[in-house]
Amino acid sequence: MTLTHHTVAIQQVHSILMGARHRGLDAAPLLARAGIAPSLLESPLARISQRQYALLIRALRRELRDEIWGLLSHPLPPGSFGQCMRQLVRCATLGDALRDGFAMYHLLLHDFVPRLTVSEGSAHVQFVLRRASDARLDYAVKAFMLLAFNAFSWLVARRIPLLEVDYTAEQTSTDTSRVYQVPIRYGQPHVGLWFDARWLALPVVQSPQSLREFLAGSPANLIVKYRDTSSLTERIRRLLRKQLGNELPSLEEVGEALAVTPQTLRRRLREEGRGFQQIKDELRRDAAIEYLLHTPLPLLDIANRVGFSEASTFHRAFKQWTGVAPGEYRLVHGPER
Repeated sequence: MTLTHHTVAIQQVHSILMGARHRGLDAAPLLARAGIAPSLLESPLARISQRQYALLIRALRRELRDEIWGLLSHPLPPGSFGQCMRQLVRCATLGDALRDGFAMYHLLLHDFVPRLTVSEGSAHVQFVLRRASDARLDYAVKAFMLLAFNAFSWLVARRIPLLEVDYTAEQTSTDTSRVYQVPIRYGQPHVGLWFDARWLALPVVQSPQSLREFLAGSPANLIVKYRDTSSLTERIRRLLRKQLGNELPSLEEVGEALAVTPQTLRRRLREEGRGFQQIKDELRRDAAIEYLLHTPLPLLDIANRVGFSEASTFHRAFKQWTGVAPGEYRLVHGPER
């Protein structure tokens, strides 16, 4: 493998299934379409592949006829996202697209309102609730924010650098800072994000022609595929991936390879909400999952390829990462569909 994809926490599966379960649907057929073993839902540390999560999103959208997967009090009709994007590719700037897009969704959303405000050089996008929050609504707002952020980044063909991301709940996952590449502020009045207001002047560069290909993979591509490959976290991950079968380089050695001092490296990783040991552990975990899903390699060979000299050490680490032993993980998953 020349590339190791990030994996998705099983908690995301529990969360995105809340709408289907609220409507009384059996989750088993939906999980089967995505190639997700139901037994994995019993392990709180389990992970699935990005492809499996994308397939689950498509299955939910098709079964529920709802672009927000049954999480809101009223469904978002299929095609509403595409209709909105067809209008936004005709906007001149990112600021125009944000205002027009939010105005369209004001007519479609009953449970919360997206708002853009600009003050003292900072742009603030916040999602104000129209009713009392619950677990389904909280997840729907966060999912909508991620979709909106990635859609607007696509419109201007660059990831908008964020300053902060606000969550109302307390911290429950370490994946969030990886997705947004900034630290998360928890316990805030509203879910939202902040960025430099000068980015609002960026021109919209997409067209109706490029939109057709973009819509063919949405909305799953916006949730699991969009990533800033130029971020420091991703650069370090690619560098470590090349050495994964050997002893991984130290933070000082990585800093030397990137021409960055260790102090600057630590500071910039903190700004992205990451830690060096965390990046190494997540890379080993994700690589091991890919080998277990996609290859028939014996467990000792996989252990060696992800940097463990003994199978027993690999077993302990993998169980700590995912909640199950590697052999059990392969058994319940089987080959990915």
